[in-house]
Amino acid sequence: MKLVIQVKLLPTPEQASALESTLRACNRAATYASQIGFAQDIKDRNGLQKEVYADLKATFGLSAQPVVRTVKKVVDAYASLKANLRAGRFGPPTSKRYRKAVSTPIVFRPEAAQPFDDRCLSWQYDARTVSIWTVDGRTKGIRFACSPDRLKTLVTCRKGESDLVRRGGKWFLVATCEIPDPHVYEPVDWIGVDRGIVNLATTSDGTNHQGRRLTRYRRWQARKRAELQRKQTRSATRRLARRRQKEQRHATHVNHRISKEIVSVAQRTGRGIAVEELGGIRERVRLRRDQRGTLSAWPFHRLGQHLAYKAKKAGVPFLEVDARHTSQRCPRCGHTERANRPDRDLFRCRRCGLAGPADVVAGVNVRDRARSAWVLVTAPASSP
Repeated sequence: MKLVIQVKLLPTPEQASALESTLRACNRAATYASQIGFAQDIKDRNGLQKEVYADLKATFGLSAQPVVRTVKKVVDAYASLKANLRAGRFGPPTSKRYRKAVSTPIVFRPEAAQPFDDRCLSWQYDARTVSIWTVDGRTKGIRFACSPDRLKTLVTCRKGESDLVRRGGKWFLVATCEIPDPHVYEPVDWIGVDRGIVNLATTSDGTNHQGRRLTRYRRWQARKRAELQRKQTRSATRRLARRRQKEQRHATHVNHRISKEIVSVAQRTGRGIAVEELGGIRERVRLRRDQRGTLSAWPFHRLGQHLAYKAKKAGVPFLEVDARHTSQRCPRCGHTERANRPDRDLFRCRRCGLAGPADVVAGVNVRDRARSAWVLVTAPASSP
């Protein structure tokens, strides 16, 4: 499996100046190559490289290999745009956003990430330094900082490109590591995880990871965004972008913490993890206007991604099961009715009288469905 590791660079002022000049030059070159490729309808790597190779070297001061990486970045950007258009992320073809996306070339931000391969970037793990190509020549001895576990993963598993990133005035290298897939053990049972808005995750064991603090934090951020949006100034726009990034980092941290705890419990007890398959929930559910923002800001998909990759890394079995009626079905008698859940927090079966917290009951139903699904997944193929 592929794992992305981020390390922090600690350059001197002179090294930071060289890195900044390099990042800006590479992105100016990428914007130029994007305009040429868009005007001449060249989207393949070899064709675009043949068209702009000499200009990028002469005009922007790039060496041969950075030119190749820059062209590859442009081609990948158009491939991602095409995939997003096909998936409908820009709306229907008649929308203004869709028409703008297909009628204008891609423009790269001055400090957008730039990929470097092993010809442009070398790692000195013992000294914890890197040597990187810049427009001012090869810059050696740039220190980096990371944990011992991440350093060990870098030494043994790093492969391919590493991206140079500047974020908030700080420099980072994002390296791709290919670690061997661990053996997935046979689970003795399952932990059902019910994801929600009020309670971000509730397990069939009764563990509840509440989302009240995250909800309050999001509401506070929404009020601050509204204040800045009313100003309509360039400074307010920059502050809005920083607030959005800070909010995303906070939600990611919460999801990491929750998923790490659930995976560690499953690994320690020899059980697997089962979650509801919630794809397309925004299209299936009709909401009031005041609920739409809450659902759109609900980070359930990211939490599911964190659970999936952490479980895979730890060798823990992971399943997605059918989400229909998990909060309305009685796990004891099987009776399913909307009236079984009279309010958000309480479950009470109308047939057998089983009562308890609604989210815990939903987690138990997810666990029971995983038990049945795992039998089908691991069953031997029938002979013809």
